[in-house]
Amino acid sequence: MTDSRAPGSSGGDRLELPCGETVDPHEIDLGMREYRCPCGESHAVVTDVHPPSRFFPESLVAVLEETIDTDDEFESFGTPHLLGIVLEEFPEKVAVHDASDDGAVGYTLLWVTDFDARRLHEVVVELVVELMEHAVSHAEDDAAITEFESQMLEFDVSEFVDQYRRQREFESEYDQAL
Repeated sequence: MTDSRAPGSSGGDRLELPCGETVDPHEIDLGMREYRCPCGESHAVVTDVHPPSRFFPESLVAVLEETIDTDDEFESFGTPHLLGIVLEEFPEKVAVHDASDDGAVGYTLLWVTDFDARRLHEVVVELVVELMEHAVSHAEDDAAITEFESQMLEFDVSEFVDQYRRQREFESEYDQAL
């Protein structure tokens, strides 16, 4: 059982957020991407049912799923792993709620971050790029390492996030119009 007094832990009916405020996990619905907090800030909201394509194009998600082995209860690399990387890097900035025993919420895991949704998107991209850089550094192909490093010098995380978020927003509007 987690200590409900510890920042970021869940206990009882409330989840303590990194800012110190609390939220009832039942207030979080599956479509929510940010929680407007009484502290005055917006906190990114992610659930395990949100697909990793929230952060990356499907083509990259497929590569990550294919190349990253997981040794856990999840079938393949996905959103829980992405948020696990964020939690590992920024433990004080992420609150986690295990709702596996609560059939009323529609998700099993909930993460609420101190970052807003856009900044969380940047953090996830930055951390996956670091993961990719680490993996490539172990390759035995010097040409591949050099090529990857040169591509990363040109890669602008902020610009990628802006473009991808615009693309996703357009696709969502298009889907709703159909």
